[in-house]
Amino acid sequence: MFQTRDSVKEPSSATHASVIAGQFRAARLSQTALPDFPGPLPRELEESYTIQDAAIAEWPDTLVGWKVGRILGDLVDVHGTDRLIGPIFSGSLQRAVGEAEQDFAAIQGGFCAVEGEYVFELAFDAEPGKTNYDASSALALVGELWTGIEVAGSPLATINDLGPTVVVSDFGNNWGLILGKPVQNWRARLEELTCAVTINGDVVGTGVVTAFPGGITQSLVFALNCAAGRGLPLKRGMLISTGAVSGVHDAKPGDHAIADFGQDGKIACHRLASPSSSGQK
Repeated sequence: MFQTRDSVKEPSSATHASVIAGQFRAARLSQTALPDFPGPLPRELEESYTIQDAAIAEWPDTLVGWKVGRILGDLVDVHGTDRLIGPIFSGSLQRAVGEAEQDFAAIQGGFCAVEGEYVFELAFDAEPGKTNYDASSALALVGELWTGIEVAGSPLATINDLGPTVVVSDFGNNWGLILGKPVQNWRARLEELTCAVTINGDVVGTGVVTAFPGGITQSLVFALNCAAGRGLPLKRGMLISTGAVSGVHDAKPGDHAIADFGQDGKIACHRLASPSSSGQK
């Protein structure tokens, strides 16, 4: 029996999400670059988070936190928000030992960058279903604030060029997190914290936590509300990497980067010349 055009069903959005998530997952696990976005480009962030949820559900590792990224310019009005989130997993978390250089690997031919950031650690579980956290109620959940470097990365080299819906689709363009030292007396210093990043000895970016709207506190608020709205409320011990204070800095194989947090110390890292077990598993 022949099918007419009207009788042929288009793949559902859930099917598209599962297929795209599977392609990104396979590329990450095999450390293989993707030449193009693996499916139709999502137009709305809701579509992108559906893809991300599908990938998280099948990822063979434990969720330990979230990275927060920025949405800039006219796209803020398009999407109705100035932030996005992506998951951080246990296997991609490193803890710096003093100022010793931490090695990491990323996908050859994909995207890779380093970003100096501050990282909240929750001391209490978020309330399941609560999506109206504000600065006060969000900070009440926090135990420590850490220095950190987000290693941004994706199998797709053009991920940032294609915009926030694509960024969200692939784990928010997160490849890993290097955790540094606790920030002393952080509650009293929350609006004065800074970070500068050098790569191979050259300063490539400097910034202060108040440079973006609401600072790092608003990143925490957004992560709590967004994750809870997706049925993934944050738990005690989870980490929230709050956004690139220093800016986003491309890292090539062989590059050495240092994030300098002033009195709160430095984190040094080195992108290996080829993928190895030091990178995301």
